[in-house]
Amino acid sequence: MARALDLVGDRWSLLIVRDAMDGVRAFTDFQRSLGVARNILSDRLRRLVAHGILAREIAPSGKRQEYVLTEAGHDLFTAVLALRQWGERHAFAPGEAHSVLLDDTAAVVPELRPTGRGGHNLSDRNTQVRKVERRHRSAG
Repeated sequence: MARALDLVGDRWSLLIVRDAMDGVRAFTDFQRSLGVARNILSDRLRRLVAHGILAREIAPSGKRQEYVLTEAGHDLFTAVLALRQWGERHAFAPGEAHSVLLDDTAAVVPELRPTGRGGHNLSDRNTQVRKVERRHRSAG
């Protein structure tokens, strides 16, 4: 988890990834959406590109660069969804307006809950961490 947080754990990086998932691509659009200072945005975009979470592409107009999610960036969807839903449950007063994520049928995305093999709910109360031994590659 520490390595993942080193890559995307600060507020601005996660918000940039969230906005990219919502279709934002241009520097000015990220800045407008987030209200972040240009130097901070430039730094976070540069880091996200360097770590393979975003890629730079030329816009269809050919006049500017755009930032698009890589496969590693798309793989953050579950983490972003979990944080979004946690915030919906714990960061708003009862009845306070907030956004919700809709699926491709315009239904609210169901609450994300990990389940075990037998279908039972998993949590910190019934899981454990085990170190995975380093695997050696065989020659050949």
